[in-house]
Amino acid sequence: MHLTVETTGPVATLRIDRPAKRNAMSFEMWSAIPGLLASVQDTARVLVIRGGEHFSAGADISEFETLRSGADGAARYGEAVHAAERAIADFPKPTLAVINGFCIGGGCEIALACDLRIAATNARFGITPAKLGIVYNFTSTKQLVDAVGPAWARQILFSGEIIDSATALRIGLVNELHAPDELAGRAKELAEVIASRSQVSQAGAKRIISMITDGRQEDDSVRALYDDAVHSADYAEGVRAFLEKRPPRF
Repeated sequence: MHLTVETTGPVATLRIDRPAKRNAMSFEMWSAIPGLLASVQDTARVLVIRGGEHFSAGADISEFETLRSGADGAARYGEAVHAAERAIADFPKPTLAVINGFCIGGGCEIALACDLRIAATNARFGITPAKLGIVYNFTSTKQLVDAVGPAWARQILFSGEIIDSATALRIGLVNELHAPDELAGRAKELAEVIASRSQVSQAGAKRIISMITDGRQEDDSVRALYDDAVHSADYAEGVRAFLEKRPPRF
């Protein structure tokens, strides 16, 4: 299936492993993502998604003549891609994409569904529905607009051009850039830092940021988050650790 999930301590890693096709995503791979993520969502504190030499070159083009041939096949394929993207975007814990090489089409869709993206200087990005006569999904388009703003989203989607890592950093498509031989170390460090922080704080932040980007206002559900936080074990530990001048143990 070319997808694996492994857990090391509090960090779960979903690895795309199809090097012969530059980690191109097949229908089977897209369809497997929701179940794989569900298997670790209750135990992991952080989810990392990574490839190898390449993050992912996108959807498997060979399936355009088979599974994606005709309108019905294309719709079914699109539903599987959308379900995978939503499973990543809705994952209840922080998510981190670690990007080498090509991050194109569906690969970029996976990366954008993550909360954070760090990349190697050799990374290349593009979203290419304009080369295929496809209209990009609404929620995935929103993820792109949220990351880079409407002007760059238009340029990326209208042109289908590939952009380099420096441009990706400048426009907000990625959070950090690192030399290829330093990326794995930084990914491990960042994932472990996030895993060490309060899950109560992170869940609240993830919920509120999503509401803000959806154009919603503060409501009773948000105020409940505040109340639940100050009554949580994490808050008690955070205050105690601060007073005792030691790192908190969440």
